[in-house]
Amino acid sequence: MTIRNKILGLFTALTVSIILMMAAFAYFLINRQSFDDFYKRLEIRAYIAARARLTQDKDNSATYAEIRNEHLERLPHEKEYFIRIDTTGSPAPDPGLKPLRQHFYDNIKTEGKATYRYKDTFYQGVLFENESGKYIVIVSASNVYGQQFMTELRRTLLICMAIAAVVVVTTGLFFSRYILQPVRQITSRVKDIRAHNLHLRLDTPTSRDEMTELAQTFNNMLDRLETAFETQNNFVSNASHELGTPLTAIIGEAELALNKQRNDEQYRQSLSVILKEAERLEHITKSLLSLAQTGFDGKRQQLEKIRTDELIFTVKETIDRINPENQVEIDYTMLPEEEDKLIILGNAQLLQLALSNIVQNACKYSDNRPASVALAATDKNNIIIIKDNGIGIPARDMPFIYDPFYRASNTGGYKGYGIGLPLARNIIRLHGGNIVVNSRENQGTEIRIVLPTYTRS
Repeated sequence: MTIRNKILGLFTALTVSIILMMAAFAYFLINRQSFDDFYKRLEIRAYIAARARLTQDKDNSATYAEIRNEHLERLPHEKEYFIRIDTTGSPAPDPGLKPLRQHFYDNIKTEGKATYRYKDTFYQGVLFENESGKYIVIVSASNVYGQQFMTELRRTLLICMAIAAVVVVTTGLFFSRYILQPVRQITSRVKDIRAHNLHLRLDTPTSRDEMTELAQTFNNMLDRLETAFETQNNFVSNASHELGTPLTAIIGEAELALNKQRNDEQYRQSLSVILKEAERLEHITKSLLSLAQTGFDGKRQQLEKIRTDELIFTVKETIDRINPENQVEIDYTMLPEEEDKLIILGNAQLLQLALSNIVQNACKYSDNRPASVALAATDKNNIIIIKDNGIGIPARDMPFIYDPFYRASNTGGYKGYGIGLPLARNIIRLHGGNIVVNSRENQGTEIRIVLPTYTRS
């Protein structure tokens, strides 16, 4: 059973049950009121009948008899009984009152009146006293009109229940469709996402409900899958190409050295070439391993609270040690006054690696011209901005800057392997952040890194 049908069934069952209980309660109250009203009418007739028949004053008796005959419509099967209570206090039983029980008479004597129902016949008894003694006056009749009214009420309630059920089912269909509309949209969108278009994402509404959270969670999963697929698809082809070059050089140089007897200087030269290519091979291998290991496996990452200003200071110290001639300056103008805004949750070693790669590129591709690292923070995000005045990136190369081993067309005079920026992006996305590159050829590059601020739950 689909969730839509479950919602419809539950909504219909709950609503119809409530309406049914309310209708049954209303029917019970009206039925009870009908009985009470009929007993009241019988009680009035009993008093009038007693005064018309048992009053010693003939004029009063005639007056009550006239009122009864002219103004009181005779009820179906209406009968009157007059029982005189003897000196012992016990009523003389009438043959026509066999259904009545002794407690009925006892209630009349103690309470002054009593009611009783036997099948469709209603009895109302009252105690009447005059100069000649005490009497029990009983009036009985069938509540035909009340039964007809209750029958009509039941029919009306059943019709209303049927109409209400139709309305509830129709409304339930509409609301179940309306409520699950975001789920259908997500399902339809997800069906369009395949391995070749993992860049597609679900639309995330501005409302902060469960559907928005579901879409954001799915988008995060797509980020992880896209990164994993990109790494897997590019790793084999790129690795075989990049690893093949130094391996070919090493093998060729070794074969050349062993081809014939050579002097010490030639052997030294060959070993120097082999060492250089081996170091290059080691660097490429480590870079590939780092790139492959920066997936989205949260279980392998030890996250801790990190201050971004301290992170930038550490990166600056690293750059100064690697490249003493750099002119990287830290811009303090946008630092927030509240220190709590500078705290993020992440892996310090990986973030240092990502930022160091970006800052090293800023120094390398600007030939150590001045560069800046600025830090700003809001309640939700920490923003790190790295600017340089270097060669920039041509517009035609911008779509490919995150492809591993891809290098811009104007970087031929600079040593590199095209791994730093893809590696940095993987690390930033691992931390739930985002990286944006703005660059124009010969005008420098600005890289903006956004990381979520740590908030106490």
